[in-house]
Amino acid sequence: MASAAYRVAFTYSAAFALAILLLGVAVYYAADADFRNQQDIGIAEETAGLQREFDEGGIADLAAAVAKREAMNPEDGYQYALVDKAGHRLAGTLAINEVRVGAQDLMLDDPSEGPDPARALVSALPDGSRLVVAIDSEGVERIDRTILTLFAAAFMLVIALGVIGALLLGGYLRQRLARISGTAQTIMAGDLAPRIPVGPRGDEFDQLAIALNAMLDRIGALLDNLRQVSTDVAHDLRTPLARLRSLIEGALDGSADPQTHRQALKRALAQSDDLLALFAAILRISEVEAGEIRRHFRPVDISDLAADLAESYAPAVLDGGRILTAEITPALAIMGDRELLAQAAINLLDNAQRHTPAGTAINMVVRAESDTILLAVADNGPGVAPGDHARIARRFARLEASRTTPGHGLGLNLVAAIAAAHGGQLKIEDNHPGLRVTLVLPKLAA
Repeated sequence: MASAAYRVAFTYSAAFALAILLLGVAVYYAADADFRNQQDIGIAEETAGLQREFDEGGIADLAAAVAKREAMNPEDGYQYALVDKAGHRLAGTLAINEVRVGAQDLMLDDPSEGPDPARALVSALPDGSRLVVAIDSEGVERIDRTILTLFAAAFMLVIALGVIGALLLGGYLRQRLARISGTAQTIMAGDLAPRIPVGPRGDEFDQLAIALNAMLDRIGALLDNLRQVSTDVAHDLRTPLARLRSLIEGALDGSADPQTHRQALKRALAQSDDLLALFAAILRISEVEAGEIRRHFRPVDISDLAADLAESYAPAVLDGGRILTAEITPALAIMGDRELLAQAAINLLDNAQRHTPAGTAINMVVRAESDTILLAVADNGPGVAPGDHARIARRFARLEASRTTPGHGLGLNLVAAIAAAHGGQLKIEDNHPGLRVTLVLPKLAA
């Protein structure tokens, strides 16, 4: 079975083994070259010492020095040959046929091991004779063999450790990925409750699990919301659709008077407009919750926006028998959509008018607090019971006291969606007396 986890693990192990191999080859050749260079240096120093003998006493002293060195150091690896310009041997035991001047490789005759490779330096003397100094390369070859043996053993150990590590790493990766895959398979089968296990280490897999769990929570919330919306829409549409059907049925079965039919059609049209407004509100909330509007966010002076709304709404509020005041801190800005923010503020002002009696004082406040901006609409009306604060922001939520007023219970739900789309939240609190509804929005960074 193909496994990306094992493939990645073995690829890494193979790359590591290749790097070790290349390093070993480089070390081997570098060490060999250095040892042979040391040989060349030793041969050059030995040759220089013998040439000083020739300079001081001539060919006779040189021949005596060669014989003396061979007699004194038979095991040091050096061998010598001194031949005249006619090719006749004058001293030394080194057997060499060609006496080409310069450094060269040749074969020494080792009685115990047979021919051995050697490194030699042939020097021309002033009288035409040739001095040959050679050294057996067997020592260098032994070191080379030792390096190769140690490297081969180390390389096999690296291969074994690499295979074991790849198996362990591949198994670990498969185990961690299997948890994610298993959770996904369970969710695909229809059970949305399971979540990916998160370990205590907080590694990349745990971070991925946290992100995926948050995504699953969001999807679950959206599905729950969809089910709730479907139920609420079906429930909320039953009454207006039944009323619309009753109007149409009454017009068909009632009087044939054109004026009566016209009035019935007008009422049916109004009922249809009400239904269309309901669907428009639902679509608007869905559009805001989808988050697509964030692409069009721009800096918005929330103080200026609130001041404009307070000024334009004050006459209408006063005509309704209420008083609107404003406490607005100037030059406060957020990143957002001006139209949506205006819609949220208008909804709060409309709710404050619709659900409070005449004589109520309504106050709009815009102020900064730490790294947030608060846009609040408060009143001193009858308020809402603390147990209903969370419920009134839900979709289609309507308290008993508001059943006789127009609306579908979508106003505060839209405000909550707008707050969430701007990275903020909606807070509903008791105003002692009355109700305070606040949009908490993140302040625009300087």
